[in-house]
Amino acid sequence: MGGRQVLAARRLLAEALDGELPEHERVLAARSVVAELGSPDRLLELTAELASGEGDPDGCARYSYRHVLGFDKLLLIDGGPHHMLRAHLWHAGRGAIGKEDIHNHRSPLASYVVRGRLAMELYAPREGGGIEADRYRESLAEESADWLLEPTGPARLHLTQVAEYAAGSTYALPAHTLHRAWCDTAEPTVTLFLETGNGRREHTDVFTAAGPHPGSVPKVPLDVADYLAELDALAELLRSS
Repeated sequence: MGGRQVLAARRLLAEALDGELPEHERVLAARSVVAELGSPDRLLELTAELASGEGDPDGCARYSYRHVLGFDKLLLIDGGPHHMLRAHLWHAGRGAIGKEDIHNHRSPLASYVVRGRLAMELYAPREGGGIEADRYRESLAEESADWLLEPTGPARLHLTQVAEYAAGSTYALPAHTLHRAWCDTAEPTVTLFLETGNGRREHTDVFTAAGPHPGSVPKVPLDVADYLAELDALAELLRSS
């Protein structure tokens, strides 16, 4: 179920993240691991190995898709309930449903910018003033895993931080942190994204000022051939970086 790079990555993830950790310790551990695995040479070797069919291409393809926030999401290693390691490929100017949405996550996360650049804004709720937004409760459909969006009323948010993350940068966020991120360069941006699994929330919160969202957004997984082709293209992009 894996070549040398796949097995080494799985071992590192398990050693750092399996077991019970307080959220602040899990965030720090995830940030350290994703920085180690995201170094360009190591990620290139891992991606090339996966593109050759190592790992679990059938299982990972089922959880790889074009994300509604405007990037391609490729699952590299599925650690079950404990962690999921993904490569995100961001294309500047790609329009998508929800691209401007502010959201949080089901569990703590960490990300390493491999190439390109991301911009990020952090937000917090407030009683008055700030940004007017519509709030949704986002969950996953049981049979299809499509995104379900249930409107929960108006909200107000205020911007708390603006940041840029160039290649070689890492960031890590607790699950409830409200944020939005986007590709901040004309060139494709690649990030290595690590989602930790223990204590996952059943839903996330989504805020938008862009008007009503549909109640359901389909999640269309890649087939195995397309998944392997995307990994191969990612490996070529990393070689040219």
